Amino acid sequence: MSKFTAEAIGTMLLIIFGDGVVANVVLKRTKGHGSGWIVVAAGWGMAVALAAYSVGRVSGAHLNPAITVAFAATGRMEASQAPLYIAAQMLGAIAGAAVVWLAYLPHWAETPETADKLGVFCTAPAIRKLEANLLCEAIGTFLLVFCALAVPSKANLSEAHGFSQGLGPLLGGLIVFAIGLSLGGPTGYAINPARDLGPRIAHALLPIAGKGGSDWEYAWVPVAGPVLGGLAGAILYQIAFSV
Repeated sequence: MSKFTAEAIGTMLLIIFGDGVVANVVLKRTKGHGSGWIVVAAGWGMAVALAAYSVGRVSGAHLNPAITVAFAATGRMEASQAPLYIAAQMLGAIAGAAVVWLAYLPHWAETPETADKLGVFCTAPAIRKLEANLLCEAIGTFLLVFCALAVPSKANLSEAHGFSQGLGPLLGGLIVFAIGLSLGGPTGYAINPARDLGPRIAHALLPIAGKGGSDWEYAWVPVAGPVLGGLAGAILYQIAFSV
């Protein structure tokens, strides 16, 4: 399997599990309807862990353009590989969103609220203040990248410290779970441009009953915020832990 294929499949799995849990919670007449924010946050955390376990040994499981840009900017990967990774992530995200649409096919017509339908695919702010929304996305992605670099470090994963090498993706999922619980309220914590933009494109293209608009006015926030925050997180980690 190539790195391109791995990133596409991994991001598709991420979106199937992640957007899938949102669909289960917000769409009408599902078994999980109304089960709440903790279910969403837990589902996204497990989505990250499972997707990373599935393809991490091939591509490193970035599954997120913000991580790819941060790693390329700080020399953790060849910059020439970044466009390939990002293209794969976007394609995988669109495909994953289409799978969620198919899985919940009878429930779109049962859900009259267009905002709920869009919310399955992408994020929206609880209070629309674009500068504040951008800052929140940047802070969340800063924590994602910084913790993703710091938590599964060699020191933490060595047998002498009580961890095995197999815990890295699980720890990454716990980071996303924690971000969702602590910082997800203002914007829905995209913290990943592909996670938001790919499904938003799918929402625009798919024949979803009564879907409404795709809110393109807001679409730049969950792209720019994560990229800026991811860069800051990687740079600060490099400064703080370079010895």
